[in-house]
Amino acid sequence: MATGNVDQQQEPLLTFDGFSTDDENDPNAMSLVEHLEELRWRILKCLIAVVIFSIVAFIFRSYILQFLAAPLPTHTNPLLKGPQKFIVTDITGGFTAYLLIAVAVGVVASLPVLLYQTWAFIAPGLYEREKKYAVPFIFIGIALFLAGISIGYIVIRFPVEWLISFASSDFVPLITANSYFTFAALFIMAFGLVFELPLVITFMAKVGIVNLDTLKKKRPVAHVGMWIAATVLTPGADLYSPIIL
Repeated sequence: MATGNVDQQQEPLLTFDGFSTDDENDPNAMSLVEHLEELRWRILKCLIAVVIFSIVAFIFRSYILQFLAAPLPTHTNPLLKGPQKFIVTDITGGFTAYLLIAVAVGVVASLPVLLYQTWAFIAPGLYEREKKYAVPFIFIGIALFLAGISIGYIVIRFPVEWLISFASSDFVPLITANSYFTFAALFIMAFGLVFELPLVITFMAKVGIVNLDTLKKKRPVAHVGMWIAATVLTPGADLYSPIIL
């Protein structure tokens, strides 16, 4: 029996990024420890970007607060004896509100950095065909997200005015900073994420996860589901917010 002259086929090794390759033949292959080290540095750079933008936002906190509070009704509050203002219920409430606003603005402002660091980490494990699709999808995704949060900011005044005036005959609205900014953040972020849905569906169709014929058949059900979701995500009696969403 010939045993020493037969070349043995080695099983390709599976790298951390999920693609099969032979570490002996691929000089660019990274070990698990190297991948974790790379991930650590990418996360650290993302955190640094968020901290820097958050510090800048905290410096201009008063202007940002005025911008975010613009959707509030300008009528006089009888208890405050003046225009509607935010209420804080503890000694650190004002500082905490400013800090949360600064961090939220810092995350949104550093979004290009976050996406670039994510792309730089996963790009080495992608094929050229996948990179060709991924790059335009990233830029379009950023544009759609910014468009979504911009429209969300424009239409948020409708549910805010309706919710405040809904029971104004029985209650005096004293709006805390935490409740308003939590509501505003969730409302605006919902618009940003919903605007990403066409891009996500297109990407899923490109890679074969969903079928276009199936989507066409399920279109009536999808329309009803989207209307229900838009109504839930945009509380208020106005029709503008759910229609736009």
